[in-house]
Amino acid sequence: MGEFAEQLVQVAGILKKRAAQEQGGVISGANPVAVDLNDPIKLWVVQVVIIIAMVQFLALGLSRIRQPRVIAEVIAGVLLGPSVMGHIPGFSNAIFPTNGMPMLTLTANIGLVLFLFLVGLEIDLRLLKRNVRASTAISVAGLIVPLGLGAALGVGVYREFISSTVNFGYFLLFTAVAIGITAFPVLCRILTELKLLDTTVGVVTLSAGIGNDVVGWILLALTVALVNASNGLTALYVLLASVAFVLFLLLPVKWAYVWLARRTGSLEQGSPTTSMMTITLIMILVSAFFTDIIGVHPIFGGFLAGLVIPHENGYAISLVEKLEDLVSILFLPIYFTLSGLKTNLGLLNTGITWGYIVLICLVAFTSKFVACGATAYASGFKWREAGAIGSLMSCKGLVELIVLNVGLSAKILDPRTFSMFVLHALILTFMTTPLTLFFYPAKHRVHEGGNHAKIDAEVPVLRRSASEDEVKTKFSIVLDKIEQIPAAMTLAQLLQLPASRPPSYASTVEEKGGLDAPTHTPWNARIRIAALRLVELTNRTSAVLKSQEADVLLHNDPIVSVFRTFGYLNRIIVSAALSVVNYDDFPDAIATHATESDAQMVIIPWSRGATTVLDEEDESGASGVRNPFDGIFHKTATQDQTSSIVYSDFIRKVFLRSPTDVALFVDRGLKLHFSGSTDQHLFLPFIGGPDDRLALAFLVQLCANPAMNATVVRIRKTESSAYETVPAANTHLTMAAADTVYGQHNTETRLVSDTADNLLWDRFTVPSSSRDDVVASALSRISFRTQESGEPLHQIVELVDVESKKLSAGKNLVVLLGRSRRMAVESHQAELQKLIASKGASIGSAVSKTVGDVGAALVASGSSASLLVLQAAVTAA
Repeated sequence: MGEFAEQLVQVAGILKKRAAQEQGGVISGANPVAVDLNDPIKLWVVQVVIIIAMVQFLALGLSRIRQPRVIAEVIAGVLLGPSVMGHIPGFSNAIFPTNGMPMLTLTANIGLVLFLFLVGLEIDLRLLKRNVRASTAISVAGLIVPLGLGAALGVGVYREFISSTVNFGYFLLFTAVAIGITAFPVLCRILTELKLLDTTVGVVTLSAGIGNDVVGWILLALTVALVNASNGLTALYVLLASVAFVLFLLLPVKWAYVWLARRTGSLEQGSPTTSMMTITLIMILVSAFFTDIIGVHPIFGGFLAGLVIPHENGYAISLVEKLEDLVSILFLPIYFTLSGLKTNLGLLNTGITWGYIVLICLVAFTSKFVACGATAYASGFKWREAGAIGSLMSCKGLVELIVLNVGLSAKILDPRTFSMFVLHALILTFMTTPLTLFFYPAKHRVHEGGNHAKIDAEVPVLRRSASEDEVKTKFSIVLDKIEQIPAAMTLAQLLQLPASRPPSYASTVEEKGGLDAPTHTPWNARIRIAALRLVELTNRTSAVLKSQEADVLLHNDPIVSVFRTFGYLNRIIVSAALSVVNYDDFPDAIATHATESDAQMVIIPWSRGATTVLDEEDESGASGVRNPFDGIFHKTATQDQTSSIVYSDFIRKVFLRSPTDVALFVDRGLKLHFSGSTDQHLFLPFIGGPDDRLALAFLVQLCANPAMNATVVRIRKTESSAYETVPAANTHLTMAAADTVYGQHNTETRLVSDTADNLLWDRFTVPSSSRDDVVASALSRISFRTQESGEPLHQIVELVDVESKKLSAGKNLVVLLGRSRRMAVESHQAELQKLIASKGASIGSAVSKTVGDVGAALVASGSSASLLVLQAAVTAA
């Protein structure tokens, strides 16, 4: 009888006893907390809640030292088992009684079948084509040497610990598999966590790991078949039935599945329909049932079913997303905690036992590390790369624990040897990440584009010129959410330069060949935007698949497709890149992309994700557009603040780490006529400093577009102000995120900054006959004036309110402002606090840290104007 069948019989017996009991529940006075074996669902819920809580608590701490989640799951079982909490009187009998385990075990095994399906789905045989020679050599060496040494190790372990009733040959075969196998799922997650999937080392290791995994599963299936068979002839029949079933699944069943996926439109849409999900689940269960009844193990059926699923058009990723959370959050912790519950460290109570544990660890690690590392070095890899490959290939983890559980259930292992091998698996898995980082730190890595894909625009690259800081044509725009598309499109429209070249320029734009490379950046050059699509890398299987198939995702990503189409229709050259990285690494990915794309400015759109038309306005003329900082910085009782606060911290880190100018565009929603009019009015309160100078120069560039007009007011703070200047250090680290703040001032820095402010102001306000035609045209649409005030923030809020009221229907107000968080710019914190109090606003300190004091003042005042917050490159300043 198969393993599933035995477990079903045990569960049925328990449920039959339960049916015979009168069930009145709490209404009859029953204690809902008491554990009753005749009512297993209550016991099951108690067990599952305890397991998940323990795993989550341990995983939270272990993730800080970059350890895979499986270690937390097994350690949770060890803590809950006889080794630790089992010593508490009555704990094991109350929570994990022997008679109450069948339902938990059945649930765990169903989850394991689904997990092995996901493992099989992760294995993309197309990866084997990349660096095939090196990966094949490493895979073969990583199997032959460990299998041989594992069998040799098994001789000593068998003679010392194993009963003579266990077949000696079967035990040696099992030990060889346990030592030789590489945990492919954990390997994938370590590679993604360490950002190695786009390196040569990562690609080769992944390809070699696939070969190791497939061969290891075949050998394990052979071992189980031999153990379960009553004689050699039966074992042969089991083996032949297994081979026939594999061929049946991978040929006619796979062909039929792909045909159905195409027929239902699932493959075309990249997402399985309900009928395809039903067929997939039935295929998994039937496959597990068949491999169970022929005497192999149900997990092999789940694994083989995963190999059937096609990877085209992101179909596999979408299918995984529908299953992975239930499997990883509920089922897997149960299974691996059960492994820990079966581990009794109290049995490891002799010196010989610990000596063999050390020997098992040494043999398992050395056989893999030396064999794979030496082969990699002989294949042309440097010693650091070879060391990293050897360390990664020695990883155990999930698959090793599954192998050990199979050995325990097949009675090849006893509880003592099972505990020894579980401990060795934990130690080797724990060592993998630090050893890999030791051998292969980031500065020595060679990337080849695994989890970073690009679509390049086929245009010549403009040469740098002296005027490019004034006329910016190359931008890097960040797209990580669909809600950012309206803001990104709005800002792209603002960036449009004149359509015709002034006579003063001799070079021309070629209609078919794109853009020639003039020696001077033209005012009417086509805008080039390098869009960066960011996808968060998590511990989910789908995230791992996304990192492996970044090139497919990039071509099919709807956000990238919409923005590239928008760029094409508006004569904007758009290239695209997609990076799958951890959320904490988003700022670094943006900085790297800005450098690689030679961007002159990084743009972060921050949109509420909606557009308001004039017909929806109320009688007062208000558009009803909510302040985008509502629910982000405001302390309300009805909204969750966590994710938005995190996004604000992300923006601050981009400001801090970007190698070039940064613009944060806060889109409050557009007022659009159905005619498509997008006339914009720009307003800039100019106080001074490098950020305000960048904002002024950028405003002049924007006004080169005839649809733009602007007002610039230079605010001079009078000496009679009641607010004192508060200087601070250059960099201030808060609990949430790093923040760039005001610099230490002295007379010299103030004089230098004031001089630069005056020069730029005079350049645009003093008439000049030598001025370029485009600049003259732009300045004709800009109104300049100067005002003095003892309360600059109050004055700016009033000016923005006046400008908003002056606008005619169909025009939008965009306020440009420097972030002004550093160098020779005064702090307005005292005045800002007074303004917030007077407005009755409730905003946190993160507002001013993100958008500066002027931006925070506009947010606190409830202004509906969109904001374009600029910061000059830190290195340039």
